Amino acid sequence: VLQIFFYLSLRDTVVCSQISHAWLSMTQMSSLWNAIDFSAVKNIITEKYVVSTLQKWRLNVLRLNFRGCLFRPKTFKSVSACKNLQELNVSDCSTLTDESMRQISEGCPGVLYLNLSNTNITNRTMRLLPRYFHNLQNLSLAYCRKFTDKGLQYLNLGNGCHKLIYLDLSGCTQISVQGFKNIASSCSGIMHLTINDMPTLTDNCVKALVEKCLRITSVIFIGAPHISDSTFKALSICSLRKIRFEGNKRITDTCFKLMDKNYPNISHIYMADCKGITDSSLKPLSHLRRLTVLNLANCMRIGDIGIKHFLDGPASISIRELNLSNCVQLTDFSAMKLSDRCYNLNYLSLRNCEHLTDGGLEYIVNILSLVSVDLSGTKISDEGLLILSKHKKLKELSLSECYKITDIGIQAFCRFSLTLEYLDVSYCSRLSDGIIKALAIYCTDITSLIIAGCPKITDSGIEMLSAKCHYVHILDVSGCVLLTDQMLQSLQIGCKQLRILKMQYCGRISKEAALKMSSIVQQQEYSSNDPPRWFGYDSEGKTLKVNQEMKPPKSSQDAGEMTVKRSIVSNEEEEV
Repeated sequence: VLQIFFYLSLRDTVVCSQISHAWLSMTQMSSLWNAIDFSAVKNIITEKYVVSTLQKWRLNVLRLNFRGCLFRPKTFKSVSACKNLQELNVSDCSTLTDESMRQISEGCPGVLYLNLSNTNITNRTMRLLPRYFHNLQNLSLAYCRKFTDKGLQYLNLGNGCHKLIYLDLSGCTQISVQGFKNIASSCSGIMHLTINDMPTLTDNCVKALVEKCLRITSVIFIGAPHISDSTFKALSICSLRKIRFEGNKRITDTCFKLMDKNYPNISHIYMADCKGITDSSLKPLSHLRRLTVLNLANCMRIGDIGIKHFLDGPASISIRELNLSNCVQLTDFSAMKLSDRCYNLNYLSLRNCEHLTDGGLEYIVNILSLVSVDLSGTKISDEGLLILSKHKKLKELSLSECYKITDIGIQAFCRFSLTLEYLDVSYCSRLSDGIIKALAIYCTDITSLIIAGCPKITDSGIEMLSAKCHYVHILDVSGCVLLTDQMLQSLQIGCKQLRILKMQYCGRISKEAALKMSSIVQQQEYSSNDPPRWFGYDSEGKTLKVNQEMKPPKSSQDAGEMTVKRSIVSNEEEEV
């Protein structure tokens, strides 16, 4: 019984302590208070409770999370009593001051992990880091814009921050080339570097950094449009294993030629939405024997020839995750090559590959190692789902905007997919309660169900789901306009593990019922507005006339899909 308490949130632990004297004594185990997450209860907790809790468990606390807490300086000062603290997250704490950090740093010299992102700290705090945090290994200064290049120079004072291995400078647009030189002099042991949302980042900044930071193994540059192939050339002196670029127009096939020669141990390559990448870039990658993750989403110049070049090499054996979303030139030929060469592929996304047909699924079903497939936005039909059902081992399937599929296809798939845990059939407007019935009969282990934009779903369907599928954690019914308050009652009875609930554009669900439900789940989205015209139907579920305004805004739709799915399905966000 004692072990159960380790899985409870701070709020639940406090509730349990009020049940009986026996439970109270169990919640007073010192090991339960090694990690305290105040961010989860920031809107209901009092500062007095925070201070008293830290005072009581000051010698036991190892990890503290204050993310987004707007406490007074006096409250932050109480952290200094936690002498054995190792991890501190004060990100998004707008009331945190340099003086608060001085008090914390003097009392907590053993901190290894420090997240200061999106706070108002200045050069004063930067001067404190090397003076007191001698063992600091992980530092996030993301979106801290009040320190300067000189503040980075302070990192070399005293004992310095020479043990730092992870650094996040995302959004710190004030840093110049000189600032990166200062980092290189102070923190030459950096291995993992994240610099996102940095339009001021240039090749020269990276060159200045890698002159002394030779141990870098992973870099993430998302939203750095001025980075070019020259950065890859500069990084060639490092033993890179993971790289992530996104939305860059200056990167070309040349960078991939550098990878083949200089990064033999690379395992993760994310080059999403890089318009300069063509089929020619994939041949050099085919020789990377340790490559396990390749993401080329939105690289629309890549076609069957490029995939053939890549899969003809030894990399096809090691690849575990392949994202080819929006590579619109791909056809069933690529599916055939994947089936022939990728014996260990677990995750595959062919989202919006509009030339993929049901015939292509005849090949995909033979990739027996697959556990997750994204076929959203393709032209597959019920026949294709019947073919896919032969796989029998898929745990995750995304079919968003597959307009040809009906209840018959989903029912056929579910009948032979007893291990299914994640299903996204959003914006498949022909689907009805029949798919919920199939899940309730065959797929009772389902944990995530996305049925947004399915106007035929009713309260009866959700009632069947609640009666049989008790492990649902995520449910999106946005645009299911026939649902009423009865749906929420069913969920409360049968889906007690529900954590995330989305019900935008559900006009028949009352605000009162939605408010009540919000206190039960961890995250909820609700609105009673009419569905946008691009949903294709009105508030009664009746089909609208087709016109140019009914096309969904692609960027927002893709982003919404990834928000839910990324944490459930993909291992792309693996920590470095």
